[in-house]
Amino acid sequence: MADRPPRRKKRLYQHLYFWVLVGISAGIAIGLALPEVGAQMKWLADLFIRLVKVVIAPTIFATVVVGIAGLGNLAKAGGLALRTVVYFNVTTVFALGIGLVTINVLRPGDALGLDIETFDASAAEATLGSAADAGGGGFTDFLLYLVPESFFSAFVDGQLIQVLVLAILVAVALTALGERGAGAVRALDTISRVMFGVIKIVMWFAPLGALGGMAFTIGEYGSQIIGSLAYFMVSFWLTCLLFIGLVLGAVCRLAGFSLLKYVRYIKDELLIVLGTSSSETVLPRMLVKLEAAGAPKSVVGLTIPTGYSFNLDGTAIYMTMGAIFIAQAFGVDVSVWTQIALLVFMLISSNGAAGVSGAGLVTLAASLAAFETVIPLAGIALIVGIDRFMSEGRALTNLTGNGIGTLAIARWTGELDRERLREVLDDPGSVDTDELLRLDAEQATTPAPGAPAGTADADAVDQAAADVRAETARPASR
Repeated sequence: MADRPPRRKKRLYQHLYFWVLVGISAGIAIGLALPEVGAQMKWLADLFIRLVKVVIAPTIFATVVVGIAGLGNLAKAGGLALRTVVYFNVTTVFALGIGLVTINVLRPGDALGLDIETFDASAAEATLGSAADAGGGGFTDFLLYLVPESFFSAFVDGQLIQVLVLAILVAVALTALGERGAGAVRALDTISRVMFGVIKIVMWFAPLGALGGMAFTIGEYGSQIIGSLAYFMVSFWLTCLLFIGLVLGAVCRLAGFSLLKYVRYIKDELLIVLGTSSSETVLPRMLVKLEAAGAPKSVVGLTIPTGYSFNLDGTAIYMTMGAIFIAQAFGVDVSVWTQIALLVFMLISSNGAAGVSGAGLVTLAASLAAFETVIPLAGIALIVGIDRFMSEGRALTNLTGNGIGTLAIARWTGELDRERLREVLDDPGSVDTDELLRLDAEQATTPAPGAPAGTADADAVDQAAADVRAETARPASR
């Protein structure tokens, strides 16, 4: 390693974030100059999201199984799962709480002065219909929803929370098998690496997805950012920033790293999410980046996928603020106790909300259905037009919170490589995500030296990954 030449620093145009920024800028320009054309470009973002979602379910399944099985015993896996659930629920309560506080202080809905008797709710018919299907029987239906109708239906339907449940069950069974299950674990590890190779290819389309998503958002909804609706949207973004700075910033300090440096480290992923309004698009890249930053594979493999279903801080903020904003718009005084009850209910209903664009609005409507006697459900039509602009805020906050949560839980379990994390955050360019994705794809098909054809030695694979991570951590030539 010492005889190798220093790693060359990438030029600006060789970075993914540069082309994603170009795509976002071009999308904004098209949306402003040619709104009719921009409104028809959503298919580019949808195509990119679909390409990513093709590999999301198998990637999560394989990663979670390998991560839990890699812990070696069920007691350790159970302890990690308990810490994960506790952490996610605590941060979600803080997100819901800070949303309630800011919406009551800023009160953006007071200026609307609407009358429910004359209010036109036709703009929310589709959302209300989806909410009726999603609302169901409350907590019991949520528990039933966790279990798919068949093993493969969760993958076919792309239901991440169901895939997660199946992965945990399979991981527990393989752990109980001991050495007899080692072959299956290695096979699933190979599958996950193949999926990472596919993701590396799909990421070439990220700038086009960002262009289409931003052009559509500006072209279709740009004219609706006016008056009190704009005030509400700004209030929401401000609350997300407060949550990240105050709550997640405190978590970062307790875990021993800088929030600003962490944000700089994941800037590529944040820009992709900004352009596509979906945090799912960067899930595989986050798995690779957090492991490269010093979090163990077992913690990353369980925490990140779980966070995509149970740690949606941005969605939690949106739900509480949206509910009280609607009440304010119609002059409804919601008591403190009702707001607390709303917070508790949304703590449950926010679990399992999808990471794709638009799910937050449907989840909000489904939650409001339980409080329709207090807050007019038809008022959801107020924020349909600006939901897209807040979708980016939800996704960015969710992504930031999940990454920080993974590092915090790794520190909590005493398995975080703090020296490695410090080096990576000080020089984020030392981690070449594309190179790591390429390595994973190569390891999926290349047997270790001396191994029989068609097999791969797990120790050799891990050592090769460690060598590349060490190599990418070498100081770049200036």
